[in-house]
Amino acid sequence: LEEKNAMSRFERWSRTHKHPYGKKLPSQRSSELFLSIREDAKQRFFALRSQLVSETEYLAYDTTSISSYSESLQQVKYGRNKENDPLAQINLALLFGEKTRQPVCYRKMAGNIPDVKTVRKLLRDLAVLNIRKVKLVMDRGFFSAANVNELYRVHFKFLMAVPISLRFVRDHLDPLGEEWIARKNYSSRHGLYVKTVRADWAYTQTKPRSGEQVEGARRIYLHLYYNEQRAADEKVRFNKLLDVLEEELLSDQRNPKHERLYAKYFELSQTPVRGKKIVAQQEGIQQKLRYCGTFALISNGIRDPLEAIDIYRSKDVIEKAYGDLKSRLCLRRTSVSSEEGLEGKLFVQFVALIFVSFLKKQMDEKGLFQEYTLQEVLDELDVIECFQQPGSRVFLGEVTSKQQKLFAAFGFDSILS
Repeated sequence: LEEKNAMSRFERWSRTHKHPYGKKLPSQRSSELFLSIREDAKQRFFALRSQLVSETEYLAYDTTSISSYSESLQQVKYGRNKENDPLAQINLALLFGEKTRQPVCYRKMAGNIPDVKTVRKLLRDLAVLNIRKVKLVMDRGFFSAANVNELYRVHFKFLMAVPISLRFVRDHLDPLGEEWIARKNYSSRHGLYVKTVRADWAYTQTKPRSGEQVEGARRIYLHLYYNEQRAADEKVRFNKLLDVLEEELLSDQRNPKHERLYAKYFELSQTPVRGKKIVAQQEGIQQKLRYCGTFALISNGIRDPLEAIDIYRSKDVIEKAYGDLKSRLCLRRTSVSSEEGLEGKLFVQFVALIFVSFLKKQMDEKGLFQEYTLQEVLDELDVIECFQQPGSRVFLGEVTSKQQKLFAAFGFDSILS
């Protein structure tokens, strides 16, 4: 849990701290520990973790990329790196409870697998873990019609962000015009105009044995949101993009990645007399500006748009967890060369994340962040000494009142009695 301390520092730590092994822990022992962790034991651990999930709790699901220098790990592939790191990577998927603020389980996968392809495997994993009445929160990177159909098929509740360009969204948004952006739909607490449309989702399912196509309508709630500041910021960014596109066209320095945008927003012509002429495609530009500041969520269980946005915003617990894994727990790069070593190290860091998440939740609920950082709490408790004569029990050294209050805040006051 020590911030940004790599495993190479662990041998030194083991000399000055009491731990079950009882002897110094060189890097070889750490490697042996990683290699000893088996897949069946991990799955038993995840199954026990899943029993802590409340039936009313939404589980945030997301992925992150972890870069690697290794060329020997099978799942290290080049893919869409969320931090623009040029290295190959593996992807890590994490399931995180929004109320408990605790990680439930994780899965490692190849670095070239897009988010949208991971949902079906997630649903199979949840079935194995026997988590009942699952409720999932996901961002728009996981949206596809097939994924929504699969969530309906297994009777899971979900809340998912969807692209505003989606035909399903625009079919319900466009008829509203701008009338829904009115005082009666404004939430001062959220700084948003909100509107919910109850709609039908065109559900389809292919039966695995017969191949028969089953079709029908499923109830869905489309939650629409408009943020004025977001709209202003998006319009500024869009106009800067148009400036770049126009300059590239005028200077004959076209960017191959922008070809679709040139065709969408500009009309280019050239005559012997007037030379090159660039005319803005106002219809395409206005359509883009029309949706600035607007975003959408879909759910098959949440009717209230404000409840939906509160739950969706709580999804940032998983982003913070990934931040802890990469920064505090040094997982920005893999530093192992074998598949077994990587699997074991990921599991140990997952267990460390459980502790970090628990400590942060308790500190938040007890107001400790007003006085301490997490590292300051660890430092405050790290100086407590223990003594043991051969054949006798362990005695704690002096414990200050400040340390006693910290132990009590974490629910560990009984260990000092």
